[in-house]
Amino acid sequence: MQASATLKYERIAPRKVRVVADLIRGKRVDEAVNILMFANKGAAEVLKKVLISAIANAEDKSSGSVDTDNLVVEKVTVDQGPTLKRWRPRAMGRATRINKKTSHINIVLNDELD
Repeated sequence: MQASATLKYERIAPRKVRVVADLIRGKRVDEAVNILMFANKGAAEVLKKVLISAIANAEDKSSGSVDTDNLVVEKVTVDQGPTLKRWRPRAMGRATRINKKTSHINIVLNDELD
């Protein structure tokens, strides 16, 4: 049984999230939560919330019959969302564009038995 959770338009650059997403891909759910709890990255807190949401979605989808200990993080995708364009004043009347990137995060969980 598959369950997933998605977070869109998170204001963090995708390349920063992908570093942390690589740590939990293919791991068991309880191990992945522990890794994210102690990872010293800002994206770890965001990924942990999405992972916990995916676990809750799996329980709800199966009406409580799924054992959450047997769930595995099958797929973690981090795609780039729309970029917010901001302007910063520079010397001699010029301006420089600042790109504030957003991320779309998708986590898919699966039973170990499949």
